[in-house]
Amino acid sequence: MAAVQVRGRRIGSHIILSVWSILVLIPLWIMVINSFKSKLAIYRSPFGLPDQWTLDGYLSVFSRSSFPRYFFNSIAITTISIAGIIILASLAAYAIARWKSRVSTAVFLFFLAGMMIPIRIGSINLLMILRNLGLLDQLIGLLPIYIAMGMPIGVFVLTEFMRTVPPELTQSAYIDGAGDFRIFWQIVLPLTRPAMATVAIFNLVVLWNDLWFPLIFIRSESQRTLMLGVTRLFGQYQTDWTLILSTLTVATVPIVLLYVLMAKQFIAGLTAGAVKG
Repeated sequence: MAAVQVRGRRIGSHIILSVWSILVLIPLWIMVINSFKSKLAIYRSPFGLPDQWTLDGYLSVFSRSSFPRYFFNSIAITTISIAGIIILASLAAYAIARWKSRVSTAVFLFFLAGMMIPIRIGSINLLMILRNLGLLDQLIGLLPIYIAMGMPIGVFVLTEFMRTVPPELTQSAYIDGAGDFRIFWQIVLPLTRPAMATVAIFNLVVLWNDLWFPLIFIRSESQRTLMLGVTRLFGQYQTDWTLILSTLTVATVPIVLLYVLMAKQFIAGLTAGAVKG
């Protein structure tokens, strides 16, 4: 009887996951397939395969002088931001995980509050801060904002993961004369690679697709990110959907590649670190 119940639960979970996967893949299918169609073909048959495949949209993406710049800007600011998030969040998480007191618990809860309070509600104050710092209309002005956006989830995942590291490892290193930084760098940090992959992928999706802050803080053509550049393709009377869908398809490539390369560590980080506490 128990085996039948377990089997029934597995079948039910597979059905739910299959339905969810289909719902997720349908928009991707529409985006990719329509990127190889002409504008008229998209309106005639938005869900079917193209009668005549065309690469005009992709050629336009890379032939236009602005869009390669948008790609570079997005890759640069996203990469630097994720690197900053991982470095700062790992240091904070190591301190919180090793510091057993009410103060450390309060600090940890402070970071958790950042996951519940959206940073966008402070957009006006952030605008004033960037203006006073002279970072308005500069790509680097997004860096501290993006790091602040990613710190809560980074501290949460890495703290819970570091608490699972056996204390015998660090105690043995202390006996051998290693300091805190050496223990962190040579012992704890290599063990947290799955958790760091989880943090990187979570923040990559959020930062790469962010339109809110570039729309508010960026005006110069040379400082635009990819998502902000896509908004220029929407015309008042007509829209080149082939070009838009081709651009969005290319924009999904970095996210897909990173997930494929780090899938095992990402899943390990979710199952081992993020669900323990």
